[in-house]
Amino acid sequence: MEPPNELALEAEAIEAERHHSKTQFFVVWGGLLVLTAIEVVLAYQNMQPVKMLVILMGLSLFKAALIIAYFMHLKFEVPRMKVLLMASLVICLCLMNVFFPDALRVVELGVK
Repeated sequence: MEPPNELALEAEAIEAERHHSKTQFFVVWGGLLVLTAIEVVLAYQNMQPVKMLVILMGLSLFKAALIIAYFMHLKFEVPRMKVLLMASLVICLCLMNVFFPDALRVVELGVK
């Protein structure tokens, strides 16, 4: 009997990681609920709008990262998939920066 090759060992390790417990998802879901409650409470606080928006945006980005990592299973994907997703995100943001100023002309020129 020959020893298992590297690809077989890697496939076995990946398959072992794919089986997640429901507890992990419930803990992440509970964390998302707590973060949402914090956002709702912050919305009713009397603070400077810029400070409040910075805090809310930070919490929203953290929530989005949790959702992408756990519920979209990106945490358990191979590194190539993560690199591909980040590259497409950067390309999308660059395209938005190219075309967004063109959309501002509606504000400057007005709608006819």
